[in-house]
Amino acid sequence: MGSRFRGGWTCGFAAAALCVLAFPMSLQARAETLEAVLVEAYRSNPTLNAQRAGVRAIDEGVPQALSGYRPKISINATGGEQSLSSITKVTSTTPSTYSTISGYNSPAGAGITATQTLFNGFQTANRTRQAESQVLAARETLRQTEQNVLLNAATAYMNLLRDTAILSLQESNVKVLQEQLRQVRDRFNVGEVTRTDVAQSESRVAAGRSQVLTAESNYKTSAAVYRQVIGSDPGKLVPATPVDRFSPHSLSGAVATGSAGHPLVASAEYNIDVAQSQVKVAEGALLPTLSLQGNATQNFLVPGSLVTEKSYSASVLGTLSVPIYQGGAEYSLIRQAKETLGQRRIDFDTAREQVRQTVVQSWGQLEAAKANIEATQAQVTAAEIALNGVREEARVGQRTTLDVLNAQQELVNARVALVGAQRDRVVASYTLLAGVGRLSPQVLGLHVPVYNAEVHYQQVRDSWAGVRTPDGR
Repeated sequence: MGSRFRGGWTCGFAAAALCVLAFPMSLQARAETLEAVLVEAYRSNPTLNAQRAGVRAIDEGVPQALSGYRPKISINATGGEQSLSSITKVTSTTPSTYSTISGYNSPAGAGITATQTLFNGFQTANRTRQAESQVLAARETLRQTEQNVLLNAATAYMNLLRDTAILSLQESNVKVLQEQLRQVRDRFNVGEVTRTDVAQSESRVAAGRSQVLTAESNYKTSAAVYRQVIGSDPGKLVPATPVDRFSPHSLSGAVATGSAGHPLVASAEYNIDVAQSQVKVAEGALLPTLSLQGNATQNFLVPGSLVTEKSYSASVLGTLSVPIYQGGAEYSLIRQAKETLGQRRIDFDTAREQVRQTVVQSWGQLEAAKANIEATQAQVTAAEIALNGVREEARVGQRTTLDVLNAQQELVNARVALVGAQRDRVVASYTLLAGVGRLSPQVLGLHVPVYNAEVHYQQVRDSWAGVRTPDGR
């Protein structure tokens, strides 16, 4: 009796262990690494591509601001039919006489006007600086989006890897429990155990199947999130390694790095520059405006005259406008801009505190994940030893079937916990790297062309005309 009991459990547990050990080996057969997944997300993630397009749109604010330095030229033309009748009093005769002129003609004319602003209270220069600061802030926002996408991709990858392993563990557990149930029924048929032992085994099989269904549901959810973030269906995933080597080696260093170089902090700093420039633009409305306008017009059959066949006029005029009072709106705009500037300075302090909090939290999570792996590894080792001991004790009648089932479940739970701890370890390292603002393709060494926002900016900055974008659209 004892030999049959021991042999059944040895075979069942060996099958479960073989399945768990074979899991990473089967993944390596078709390697889809985390690095490859990050490359795919960096290339094709729609959120990231949309943000890149947004930065390109903000680039156009600089040539729009620079247009204030350039002349504005327009051509106008007139043409049509006119009917004219006029009565003119002739006072050179006594008594006075009257001369009447009436008729129809088709006047036409064309002219060109050019206007050049010479001084507008430095508004053009300040708008240009403001637009350039907006471009720099948008690039930092893009960098933050890149970090979010890469972190989401790493998290989705590790979640799917974890849930795949857990599903494999739970399926193997059901196979072991089913084998145990068969053996217990055989022993019940020969009178070696009671109906209670059979019911206990049946209960554990049903519970194991429920855990498989839960694990399968989690797997499908993770696969759906993976496809949403990465943009393709998952293949066989291989285990990933942490990226601690790219992060500072101390908490104080991590906080300093994050406070100095995180894109949220940099973006908030550039937004202060934007607000300062807006104050200067608003103040410029109180200063004089000086402009130069040239005009040339050629008319044929001049409108309003039946006797003038042709006329030509040309002029170059300077215009000086000194604002005195315009209803008070300009003063309100200045006050509003100053309040916005104060808000942006507060936002900058808030961003630094937010980054610091994120770094400290991520550092704590990473340290906890490291310790948790050691604890769960010790838990797995202890659970394996305990299961072997309970199995041997059951062989000599000192343990019951329920004791063996409990030891088996504790081992499965320990292995599930270890899988979760390994996932947390990798994700926490990526979270910390993002927290200090260094989660980028360059730092990770990804083999992918890095998007350079400076290229498009230089292509459009000094553009004077044209409606086609640099990519041909």
